[in-house]
Amino acid sequence: MTGTTARRRGRPPRTESADTRDRILTAAREQFSERGYDKTSVRGIAKAADVDSALVHHYFGTKEQIFEAAIAVAFAPALDAPNAVADGPLEGVGERLTRFVFGVWDNPTTRAPLLAILRSAVNNETAAAVFRRLVASQLLRRVAAQVDLPDAELRAELAAAQIVGTAMMRYVIKLEPLASADLEQIITRVAPVVQRHLTEP
Repeated sequence: MTGTTARRRGRPPRTESADTRDRILTAAREQFSERGYDKTSVRGIAKAADVDSALVHHYFGTKEQIFEAAIAVAFAPALDAPNAVADGPLEGVGERLTRFVFGVWDNPTTRAPLLAILRSAVNNETAAAVFRRLVASQLLRRVAAQVDLPDAELRAELAAAQIVGTAMMRYVIKLEPLASADLEQIITRVAPVVQRHLTEP
């Protein structure tokens, strides 16, 4: 056998590896967004990416690991929230954090993958565990480090619960009049509560 024909089944040449990995990740995000965690399979992701199932496992491992990799990319815009917290005086942290997070939610491009993540997390414990791990390690602990006050992690979690809960009611459940309310009105009402969670005794 020649070198070209001896290549192991399912493995692309090194020059194609990055493109193949990105194609699988894109297919995974689309599958999880459209079908949710329970109804998405490794075989379905492989078919959508036009690769062998073994190649999906080679790059990402289990279905849970593929989901985590997919949502990490989709969740990336929200992970800049700690920078929004740090950018200014502590007195305005609630408004900055609330405005930033709702800006991500209100953008249709970033909202769609976030909705898919939340739906999967609500309906499947494995997906929920991945979501909790990502939020805890990548977002809440970084926010807590910026706040640097007693009970900082609890403060950050309460602030996140206020914002995420409001976002769920507005964008997922679509409860009126919240769903149709002006975004500035929502920020004006939610931001002081977030400020209290983060900074008041």
